[in-house]
Amino acid sequence: MKFVLDASVFFGEIPLEGELYTTPLILTELKDLRSRGRLEVLCAGGLIVTEPGEESGRRVAIAAAGSGDACVISPADREILSLALELGACLVTDDFAVQNIAIALRIQTRSLLQRKAAPRKWRFRCSGCGRYSTDTDECTVCGSPMKRTLK
Repeated sequence: MKFVLDASVFFGEIPLEGELYTTPLILTELKDLRSRGRLEVLCAGGLIVTEPGEESGRRVAIAAAGSGDACVISPADREILSLALELGACLVTDDFAVQNIAIALRIQTRSLLQRKAAPRKWRFRCSGCGRYSTDTDECTVCGSPMKRTLK
C-alpha cells in the first residue's frame, strides 16, 4: 500500500510498511535532530520525496475552499494532499483540517496519535456585526475580522 507522510510521522517512532512518500515542503518542517534522524531512517528504507502536479493542486484548492479549511492549511499541507490524491495513496496525518479536506476528496487517511477527524463544513461569521459570509479575511460590511464557525 502507498502512504503519503505528513510531518507528524517524523516526530515519533510509529512503524510503517509499504511504499512511503512525502514532499519537499514537509522536509523543511523537520528542524530537530530526532525528526531529521527519523527522516534518514525512512529514506534508507525507501522513502520517496517528490512534488505533486498542478492539476491535483487545483483540485485540493477547490476542496479546501469548499470545506472552509483553505485559510488554516499550509502550503506543505496542500502539497501532501495533492500528492496523496495524485498517487491514490493513504495520507498519514494527525491534522484535523488536512483530514477534513482529504474526506472531501475521498482520500483515505490514517491517524497516528489522535482520533480520526469527523467531516466538518465551516462558514465564516463577522466578529463585529455578526453577518455570515464566504469571505475569510474581513467583513465586507464593517471590516471586522471573520471567525470560522461550524455550519
